[in-house]
Amino acid sequence: MLMPWRLFLCQMALNIIYHIAKASLCLGGQDIFATVKENRPTGEFIANLSINGDPGASSIRLCLTGENADWFYLEGRTIRLNSSFSRTLDREVLGSVLIAALTCYEDDIIRSRYRTMVEILNENDNMPYFLEDTIQPRYISELLTVNSMVFTVKARDGDGDTITYMTDKSTADASYFRIDLPNSGMVILDKPLDYETKTQLQETNTKEKYSTTATVTVNVLDGDDQYPQFQPCTPVYEDGDHNICTNPVYSVNITETDEDAVLYFSPGPIHAEDGDKDILTPLVYSILSGDDNGRFTIDSKTGEISLRQRVENRLLTPSFRLRIMAAQVNDPKKYSVATALVHVVSENLFPPFFNKTVYKGFLIESSSPATLVTTYGNQVLVVQAIDRDFRDGINPKIHYTMQPLTGSNKLYHITQDGIVIAKTDRLRAFDRHILEVIATDEESGETAHASVDIEVLQRGQPVPRSPFGEERLFGDMNAGMAGGIAALVLIVAVTVLCLFLWLAKRRRERRDPEDRGAVALGKHPNVSLRWFQQVNSGRPISLIEDASYHNEAFIDHEYPSGLYTKTDDMLPPPIRAYESDRPTPLQDMLPILVLPEITPTNISSSALINGKACGKSVSFKDDARIPDETFPKN
Repeated sequence: MLMPWRLFLCQMALNIIYHIAKASLCLGGQDIFATVKENRPTGEFIANLSINGDPGASSIRLCLTGENADWFYLEGRTIRLNSSFSRTLDREVLGSVLIAALTCYEDDIIRSRYRTMVEILNENDNMPYFLEDTIQPRYISELLTVNSMVFTVKARDGDGDTITYMTDKSTADASYFRIDLPNSGMVILDKPLDYETKTQLQETNTKEKYSTTATVTVNVLDGDDQYPQFQPCTPVYEDGDHNICTNPVYSVNITETDEDAVLYFSPGPIHAEDGDKDILTPLVYSILSGDDNGRFTIDSKTGEISLRQRVENRLLTPSFRLRIMAAQVNDPKKYSVATALVHVVSENLFPPFFNKTVYKGFLIESSSPATLVTTYGNQVLVVQAIDRDFRDGINPKIHYTMQPLTGSNKLYHITQDGIVIAKTDRLRAFDRHILEVIATDEESGETAHASVDIEVLQRGQPVPRSPFGEERLFGDMNAGMAGGIAALVLIVAVTVLCLFLWLAKRRRERRDPEDRGAVALGKHPNVSLRWFQQVNSGRPISLIEDASYHNEAFIDHEYPSGLYTKTDDMLPPPIRAYESDRPTPLQDMLPILVLPEITPTNISSSALINGKACGKSVSFKDDARIPDETFPKN
């Protein structure tokens, strides 16, 4: 009886030992604590498994569960990171810890469960960024003292790193600012601001490593720190953005006849401006000295100076020096002083003028840096204005300036004696430049204008002797071409001369019959020609001829009628008319003079000679058709 019970107990013990041994396959594990850096690639090792059984056995099954279980996968007895290129492990997105549960199944029965915690280690993979409201444009007065805080910038970093601020020294305006505390973001003014030289600054702040840059615009506000300046202000010193200038000296000319007149100065008008261009405080003007007991007055608002009393003697007071002050209305301590000179001169009667409107100049191509411009005959060109207010026509107060009308800027210079100098090494043959010369009378302000036409000749080419010289005609031609043209001109001249002689001879032959007809009729050839033309045209011929005689061929015979008559012995010899059988060279060319039949009639006319009446009658004979002049007898 004892043996069966022992066998049963042994069987029970064996079964228990088997189950215990079988259950130990899921045992031996523990909770997993591991770390991994963010942005690691897929398959990154996390931890090893410490369970007794082999996860590959058919009776054991491991499973990861929990919120972040999809970030891991099992490979043998290891846990690995499950990431990809499209899904990176980002601590700033997922947080600092990933949690999952590792469950061990045996015959689909949960035998054990372990916690899995993975800490994500931070990497500096995010750039810091500035808070927008701290990098907005700023407006700072130029009167802000050095070492004062200008503004403060703030930035954030997604990785939670400490931010360090600094200025970008490579920028142009970096010298104006500095940052004393690198982690504070406070920007300090390092040197004075000046609105007159720089109205806007650019400040750049940078963070290290994964850095970012922000540019802050600093607008400088004008402050009342400048003094008035008379215009135009003449610069005497320039140092980068800083300019120092002096007030101009104003001048004007008056005569002894001027009185109660506004004076127009040069440069003018007299005007000053507040040095603070963005404020432009109003100014008040006054004469500090030189007004000569009220002879000169000034408008306190405009600065206009007037002459109230005329100058009695310009030899005793040839000039006046006035000291003009312009001060700010709101702060008289801010002022400026300028000088105004008044010259008393004799009255100007004649304006200056040039004796030519266009001067011709020549240059020969050369490598010389400077050459005098010449004119015809290789004479030095002198462009000088004439002023008839001076006996010799030379006004020493005339100032000459030259303005280019063509592309010749800075190639020519004119002296105060009217001599033109050219930079020959910058000129080429066949260049041509037209310049305008302006002569200004510095006393009266009157001007005269003239033009200078300058032509650059080839090397070796002579300067023309005159505007119509041989050199001008053939200057640009070779000898063969010039000779050909001269021969052609000679042939044309001989042809024209021969034609002229032939026409003159033919004209003389045509006039011979008319002259003879005029002599036959006792008429001047011009009169007979008109008579001849009228006859041939068929128009009526006037047979009345009035004549007055004032020469010694007429004898003073006083008749009862008080007429002066011509004696018979003074009559010209009778001239016969044309004979039909007399040959003439132009008989075939000109019509024969034929007079119509006229009834003998005495036509009388009278003329007044030397205050007395003169009677004259003309009659025609039918046959001879020659006028018969009869004079009354005593």
